[in-house]
Amino acid sequence: MSDPSFLPAHSPILAPAVQGRPTLRRLPEVLVNRIAAGEVIERPAAALKELVENAIDSGAKRLDVSLGRGGIDRIIVTDDGCGMTPDELVLAVERHCTSKLQDESLVHIRTLGFRGEALPSIGAAARLTITSRVAGEAGAWRIHVAGGKVSAPEPCAGAVGTSVVVEDLFFATPARRKFLKSPRVEGNHAESVVRRLALAVPETAFRFTMDDRVLFDLPAQDMAARSAALLGANEADGFLTIHGERDGMVLSGFACGPSVHRATATGQFMLVNGRPVVDPVLKTAVRVAYRRVIEHGRHPVVALMLTIPPDRVDVNVHPAKTELRFADEASVRALVIGTLGRALEGGAGGVGVRPSFSAVKPGRIWYPPEKSALPLVPAPPSGASVMASLPLRAGAGVAEPRLKLGDTPTARMLPQVNTAPQSSMPQATALPPHVTTPEPFYPDTSPYAGQDAAQLAAEHPLGAAVAQVLDTYVIAVAADGSLVLVDQHAAHERLTHERLREQFLSGTVQSQRLLVPDVVDLPPLQVELLAARQTMLSKLGIELEAFGTDAILVRALPAMLNTSDSVGLLRDLADELEADDAGAPDEMPSLDGRLDDVIARMACHGSIRAGRRLTREEMDALLRQMEATPHAGTCSHGRPTWLKLSKKDLEKLFGRR
Repeated sequence: MSDPSFLPAHSPILAPAVQGRPTLRRLPEVLVNRIAAGEVIERPAAALKELVENAIDSGAKRLDVSLGRGGIDRIIVTDDGCGMTPDELVLAVERHCTSKLQDESLVHIRTLGFRGEALPSIGAAARLTITSRVAGEAGAWRIHVAGGKVSAPEPCAGAVGTSVVVEDLFFATPARRKFLKSPRVEGNHAESVVRRLALAVPETAFRFTMDDRVLFDLPAQDMAARSAALLGANEADGFLTIHGERDGMVLSGFACGPSVHRATATGQFMLVNGRPVVDPVLKTAVRVAYRRVIEHGRHPVVALMLTIPPDRVDVNVHPAKTELRFADEASVRALVIGTLGRALEGGAGGVGVRPSFSAVKPGRIWYPPEKSALPLVPAPPSGASVMASLPLRAGAGVAEPRLKLGDTPTARMLPQVNTAPQSSMPQATALPPHVTTPEPFYPDTSPYAGQDAAQLAAEHPLGAAVAQVLDTYVIAVAADGSLVLVDQHAAHERLTHERLREQFLSGTVQSQRLLVPDVVDLPPLQVELLAARQTMLSKLGIELEAFGTDAILVRALPAMLNTSDSVGLLRDLADELEADDAGAPDEMPSLDGRLDDVIARMACHGSIRAGRRLTREEMDALLRQMEATPHAGTCSHGRPTWLKLSKKDLEKLFGRR
């Protein structure tokens, strides 16, 4: 196919040969801007991001963003920042003109924008109008740019600050415009961009409108309130507060518990030195930290802020400025994984899960008055029907379902306990014997009388068991009166899982030597990666050594895997290490995930089964161990082990709120 005879005569590949030697020429400035616009503003969301970043850098305390048809037809960004003079307006629409770099250094960058490419690129591909006024000036000035053609600034009326209007995006580059998605898809991308930027500056008020519909209007607030508003994780009782330090870096922020997750990573907001980023190193670290406690295929909800010395991160990697390059990726990973891991190690009860019930829409519901003004209904005479003495509700006369004579309730009410709580469980318990059973918690017994409810809730967040439903679910009442539901099998599965994992990883995992060592052919780079981690792999039960420059000799595998597929395991592990060379083998799904799957299966088969009746002492011991066991909020498969219903939830469920 390299023979030119196979190509048509009009092929562009033959053009230089037909026309003679090609000559170099300088491209027109308009064409240069249009080419650059393809990198800087590939879609409306990218143009919106640049405009909002400029507004934030101007010191704005209030931003108003409005879109038409997802930003394809119209983008309007208005701020109350410092504004621009007529001379600055002319420079603003020229390439590589910026007020954000005071020297030639690209190290200490403290603004969101700094390249000076956004406004010229937008003006080259769309119709751009900028109106700006500096504080103290009598009026505003306006400049127009359409398809790269710049008009002279003209005076006009306007408030202090800047208003940028972008219309008919990509009209000058039709090839790019026809590849845009639908207005709904483009609008979703734009909303995601604005939400991330709004998190970066919680002290700035944000109003976002799309097609005359207000999507959010956030006042100036602190980081906790802004995170709660943007993450929208109302199903969680509260956020886990994140804070960690390492090698001069500080990680802070908020995260939802493992039972709050989404189908995509849209609920993950990450800032590096105040800059919203979508960085693979940070995303991988979050995934590793949540892997053992979240359902497979789901994504956690977090808002993380990383502060790192400017000389240890490069933000000048891509025109979009959402990608970074860290000088020490391994240290950043360790900080994120370790900080999130410590936050998630708490026992059950710290962050609960509220099931999302839709509110009941009552029609004509009769509630008995709390202080009835009606005379009390006297007890019916002996032998009379109890139902005959109750007040009739509206619409009475319809046949009501009744329990059969021999039916028994499925909830087993537990008898009252002695005043002194038991110090230990009966010997017949099926709970793990290695954990010292703490004293049960009974809110109404005398040893706890007079204690503050907040103190009891902190010490025993899962409360005291009062009943067992369907021989599977434990009902408990917390110190604050909230209703707690516990899945006994899922909860005990997590307790057993953590005990088995501790046993397996407390020392060297037992390995099984292969009768005949396997030779796995791999690229030289992957061979070097695996050989450099021989010591760590041996602790995980894998014994290997380099076999030349393009092969690995496998002598042993973890005994608990019970598999002879050493080729598949090593290739998967090598691929993951190559994709993330800062990671450790014990963080890779191909190895740690397989070990964890085996432990999960063992824990599932060795746990209390659904349908087993528990005594009150066993239930309370289960609750106490859940509170003391790391990751006990979810089972080994990522499902919640307990749910909490507060007074507000119950009132909503019954249509009282």
